[in-house]
Amino acid sequence: MNHGASRQSALAAAGLAIGAAAIVAARAAPAVPGMPASPLPASAAPVQAAAGDDDAGYPIEHEIIIRRCQRCHERDDEGRMTRISYERKTPEGWQTSVRRMVALNDVSLGPDEAREVVRYLSNRQGLAPEELEPGRFEVERRLIEHVYEADRDVENTCIQCHSMGRVITQRRTREEWELLMATHRGLYPLVDFQGFQRGGDGPQPVDEAIDHLSEAFPLETPEWSAWSASMRAPRLAGTWALAGFEPGKGRIFGTVEITAGDAPDEFRSQASYTYAESGERVSRGGQSIVYTGYQWRGRSNPGGADELREVMTVDRGWQRMTGRWFSGAYDEFGPDVTLTRAGGGPVVSGVHPPAVRAGSSSAEVRVHGVGLPANPDPAEFDFGPGVRVESAAGGDGSRVTLRVSVDEGAAVGGRDLFVGGVSLADAIQVHDGVDRLEVTPRAGMARIGGGAFPKGYQAYDAIGWDDGPDGEPNTEDDLRLGRVPVTWSMEEYTATFDDDDIRYVGALGPDGIFTPAIDGPNADRAGNRNNVGDVWVVATHEGGLRARAHLIVTVPLYLKFDPWQGVPAGRLVP
Repeated sequence: MNHGASRQSALAAAGLAIGAAAIVAARAAPAVPGMPASPLPASAAPVQAAAGDDDAGYPIEHEIIIRRCQRCHERDDEGRMTRISYERKTPEGWQTSVRRMVALNDVSLGPDEAREVVRYLSNRQGLAPEELEPGRFEVERRLIEHVYEADRDVENTCIQCHSMGRVITQRRTREEWELLMATHRGLYPLVDFQGFQRGGDGPQPVDEAIDHLSEAFPLETPEWSAWSASMRAPRLAGTWALAGFEPGKGRIFGTVEITAGDAPDEFRSQASYTYAESGERVSRGGQSIVYTGYQWRGRSNPGGADELREVMTVDRGWQRMTGRWFSGAYDEFGPDVTLTRAGGGPVVSGVHPPAVRAGSSSAEVRVHGVGLPANPDPAEFDFGPGVRVESAAGGDGSRVTLRVSVDEGAAVGGRDLFVGGVSLADAIQVHDGVDRLEVTPRAGMARIGGGAFPKGYQAYDAIGWDDGPDGEPNTEDDLRLGRVPVTWSMEEYTATFDDDDIRYVGALGPDGIFTPAIDGPNADRAGNRNNVGDVWVVATHEGGLRARAHLIVTVPLYLKFDPWQGVPAGRLVP
């Protein structure tokens, strides 16, 4: 047997396990591995770790885990295995563990087995929806400026190497938090200098982190006890209305048809949507698994150049899903999405454009959704006082085009739309002009690449604002008008003497998407420096209204720990 090839196959399988590129039903196991039967069997509940020890642990009943892992993870009389039984994680967290075991400890695990292990542990020892919520930005791969308010010192200890999201999406016993810190120090000795130790007597930052994390994120919680007792595979087959927003491209509207897969937690999907501003139409087919009864993980157009990874959260009532679809070397492309189940009546997903100026005459407004009237009556559409719907044209039930006029003296503010017995809050904003601009994100980051490493792009949007009824900027009644047309440019951000970053860092396109320059030393630049630096990204609206945001163009991410990325041959990634 070629152990090297087997090892790489298992690593690749662990990387695909939560992408649902290939899904294999569990053998000699329940239809959904790790998903408790009804009623919940006593064996699924945690048991006491040892006499006099208050920490609980979960018995491991999966044949593959027992057979492949007990060489290092001892199994006791209750079925609990060291380390494994005393933690709970997201599918991404368990995937990281599987990949680390294969990469560093030479675990013999086939591709199908790796997927099954991730599936079982994600269901049996996952997170409740309430536990995951504060850390959703981690699994949705959002580059945000997260602040952990509970303990800023502990946050500083952890974020020297990774986001705080990786920490708050785990639950462990105190002993497990201690062992995790010991693992860090064994694999990455520099952590002592980066944040674990500060010298002198008394508790060190690593000790304070263990105290806090074991209290804030214990193995057992009321939320998990309640969720795991009623957890089941959701029933999602049907038509869903899609609404979303993609940075650099704007709003999207469409539908997603979901059908059952080969197991109760597997699904196939067919998405069709349109970019509201450009009219570009997109069709995508995908596969997914829903872990822990609510964590949708899938891929659409798998293997294609336009493949998107799908990470969504299913609500408790199985009526709504929210999350992000993304791609790119740094997961920087793709839309935020909301899926709403379509039942017997119409669903209104959104209205575009989202803002109409007071005094407008016969302005075109498009209502997007599912089950909209094919032969609409203008009188069916009610935006409230001051907004008159003059005409309405339908089609296939996914869009109605309206012509509306707004009174010159109409009060500025949000207008709810009522149609066909349903409503959409703040469907449009009535405004009296764009008073100010905002460029988002206010602080962006791109990474040079294209030579030895991939490029990391940054998309910007120019958002228009009306000062609202009080006429004062930056107050609670300000009206967000959505993306507005602008001209994009860059200006020097002076950070060093004789700064020349704007000449070398890259180019800003007319769509607000920044493309960084190539990585590696640049012989044309003073000091043979890399093409890194700081610039202002500037948006100019009609009438000379301007706004800007800071862009940092930095070096590639030379070492990636992301569990869903491939593992190059000969390189060990935990």
